[in-house]
Amino acid sequence: MAVKWNGGHSCSVLCLNVSAEGLVASGAERGELALWDGGGSPVAQLRLPREEDVTSVVFSARRPSTLYASHGETISVLDVRSLQEPLQRLHVNEEEINCLSVNDTDSFLAAADDSGAIKVVDLESKKVSRSLRHSNICSSVAFRPQRPQSLVSCGLDMQVMLWNLQKVRPLWTTNLQECDMEEESPQSAGQFFNPPLAHSLSVASCGNIFGCGAQDGKVRIFRVTGARFEHELEFQAHSLGVSQVLFMPEGYWLLSGGNDGKVLLWDVSSNVGKQQKSPAKSLHRRKAQAAASSRKDAKLNKAASNEHPEVVPKLSIKHGEKVNWLSCAEIKGSRRVLIADQTSSISAYPLSEP
Repeated sequence: MAVKWNGGHSCSVLCLNVSAEGLVASGAERGELALWDGGGSPVAQLRLPREEDVTSVVFSARRPSTLYASHGETISVLDVRSLQEPLQRLHVNEEEINCLSVNDTDSFLAAADDSGAIKVVDLESKKVSRSLRHSNICSSVAFRPQRPQSLVSCGLDMQVMLWNLQKVRPLWTTNLQECDMEEESPQSAGQFFNPPLAHSLSVASCGNIFGCGAQDGKVRIFRVTGARFEHELEFQAHSLGVSQVLFMPEGYWLLSGGNDGKVLLWDVSSNVGKQQKSPAKSLHRRKAQAAASSRKDAKLNKAASNEHPEVVPKLSIKHGEKVNWLSCAEIKGSRRVLIADQTSSISAYPLSEP
């Protein structure tokens, strides 16, 4: 059963993040920002200027007292030790921001917005160092752990992109709809009616595996090898769009949240673990295959993925409300999945140890 965290918001909670010290931040509609202790009690509240929806919150990687919050086209920099007026406001995006990400070294902040732009801010100078772009709304961006110059992004253009901050153009791009058609999936025709608009990304702690959730209800798992990534696995996770995916802090356990009101826990380690041991050989082999025929390579990958046993959830939470955001926290020695939905409460469910 869920424990409800109440008293922090009066509007729908849109986003969550947990600091290295276990403090939980939540953002909601109409500029509401709240901080929670591990017991689910609100410890501080603030209404940000102009009452714009708080769409993303993220703690600094190396300074857990620093919190970045996006609202409208603005990023506010806050000190959680004294949650008052923002220390700074960054105005680098031209349209509403959907997602923030900070790299491991706390040197760059990426902000993805409705114009398709990803503004990468140098946190020392507080100036834009790179401006990257999707052709439609960019819904999610994530720096790769242990690789502070590398990030992945996805958007409503159905594109998933790999970037390096030394380059302006993406290193590698995959169109989810073309990917499905190349693999000659029986459901390809249906994609035109329910296209795989990409909503959420999460990168595993190894930095080489990442997951993407899309409007067609599928979760797709990719592996980064050098300057490209490979489509490793996909499975039908939800009956409606996948609004959120989240890799757990270690290994290859993935949470997915959907518009169908369910939150599911998946173990993809058996599908990615073996290949992870020898990325160099895998890259050599795949380059050779790609040189022979990219279409043949796609079919071979599809055939290989069919050899895996069916991916089934290890845990199913029938939450009942459309999931806006997922997070994970260690509370009193046990792990909890935190869910933000259409209500003003946060729901905390116990999560069995993987």
